[in-house]
Amino acid sequence: MAYVPPHKRHSKESVSPSPVPVSLSQQFKKGLSFRSPKTNVYQSEKIVYENTAIYRWLAVGLDADGDHLPSGVFLKPVSVDAIGWISGEKLLALGKSRMVNEEDEAGQDRRKKPWERIAETVMQDLVSSFEVVRSEIKGPGLEQIKPMLVARFGKNLFRGTPPFPVEACGDIVTETSLKQLRRLFYKNLPSSFVEDVTQRIIKEIGLSFEDEKDIYLVLLSDKSRPDVTILCKCSVIKADQRLKLYKVELNPVRCLVVDVSCLSKDLDMRLMLFNKRVLTAISENEKNSISDLITSAVLDSNVKGGLRWPLGKASSGDRYSVFGMRHTISKTYKNSSMRLKARHADRFRFRNSHGQVTEEIELNFKGITSVLHGQSLGTDSISDMLKDAVKMMWEHFLSCGNPVV
Repeated sequence: MAYVPPHKRHSKESVSPSPVPVSLSQQFKKGLSFRSPKTNVYQSEKIVYENTAIYRWLAVGLDADGDHLPSGVFLKPVSVDAIGWISGEKLLALGKSRMVNEEDEAGQDRRKKPWERIAETVMQDLVSSFEVVRSEIKGPGLEQIKPMLVARFGKNLFRGTPPFPVEACGDIVTETSLKQLRRLFYKNLPSSFVEDVTQRIIKEIGLSFEDEKDIYLVLLSDKSRPDVTILCKCSVIKADQRLKLYKVELNPVRCLVVDVSCLSKDLDMRLMLFNKRVLTAISENEKNSISDLITSAVLDSNVKGGLRWPLGKASSGDRYSVFGMRHTISKTYKNSSMRLKARHADRFRFRNSHGQVTEEIELNFKGITSVLHGQSLGTDSISDMLKDAVKMMWEHFLSCGNPVV
């Protein structure tokens, strides 16, 4: 009988599967948790949450009957180019009939204003989340922690198979059933809307131009810290056509995320409190390894992300490796309490060869953050500031004229 290698032999006896290692069993149990994970690794970019992070979704803007959405609201399939999307996975967005808008306008006076509901929902979570932020700032660490409260605009998309027919009406589509689906916040905006913001809306809300920046963000993985993404902010030395590193950050830690589906508007909003982490202590070897990766980059406007690396130059030793990049051109506008950033971003990920170009708007409520940090005012004053901020966004930033999805 001819010799058969062990890996090609077929046993006639049933073989019991090997027991699941304890570590994998624990990981599976963690995967069933409905609380926000401490670390969510998705498409090679790490999204990190505090252990106490709050992740909430709500729908506002129409006269809903308890948990049920209005009968004119439904889910519809959409097709978008989103980095946070897995190929083949169904993406859905909330749609509404024209009749719903007319009924909403007719009954607006007798209902609580949508920005009041949003602010009241967010307020308690914001204060409790900032207490956690305060303890992080005071604690020891190798990075400088800077809390930020921001708002972004786009569209809430739902992923997976809903427990009801797609395009079913609102008496079947409930907030509870929608919360069972995974969500993706799609923040790519029509260029006409971004132009309107920078030409008209900034004047209406009292912002003035601050600066314009053209930067490259190189994303590095660190094998010694698998839950960390290193963000290398770089400018361009035009004479040499190469990158110059000027700041090293770690991926931000999210403390509070509130996604709001604004049913009577064109756009949705996301309110987010997170810790921005700037590295302040780094060894000479680490600095040299990171610097080698940055200086090896070749500027190339013909490739996604605007950068490429010569063969074998996209990693440094057995620790750091480049997995993505982002070329952003942004204009910033500000006043004493708020900063607005209009950003054109060209992203690319090596490991899935996926690129995306987006137009984005972000509001940074530095005034509210400063008050929360200093505790110079009571919660009533903070609540009023938050309510005014949400009202301003509701009136100025949620109507774009063109469909986003």
